[in-house]
Amino acid sequence: MAPQKLNLVSAAAHQIKGVWQPHIAGDVNDAQVKIARFGDVFDWHAHDAEDEAFLVLKGRIAIDFRDGTVELDEGDFLVVPRGTEHRPRSLTHEPIVMMVEPATTLNTGNAVTNKTVTKLNRLHF
Repeated sequence: MAPQKLNLVSAAAHQIKGVWQPHIAGDVNDAQVKIARFGDVFDWHAHDAEDEAFLVLKGRIAIDFRDGTVELDEGDFLVVPRGTEHRPRSLTHEPIVMMVEPATTLNTGNAVTNKTVTKLNRLHF
């Protein structure tokens, strides 16, 4: 059977009901493509052993660092190097963001908070 395509924005809009709840869109070797709706402000955290990539699909976000902030518009892409403390936040209502990271990466990195998700759902076609 041929692979099926998935519209990430539409799938997120219809299948992801809450903010800060990453869903798996697909697996690529040892990495996962994850989609989430972002809420107001996430927790400060770092991923000690993994880089984390962000691509804004819909809306606008900011990623705060201890020494500044990077704002991302639709289509903007940013890699946060491993070990870099950061805090994502929304600049528009529930933006939709794609993240690419190793499958074992915990969404809150080295911090365990009420936003930590240990079992991710998958988006379906």
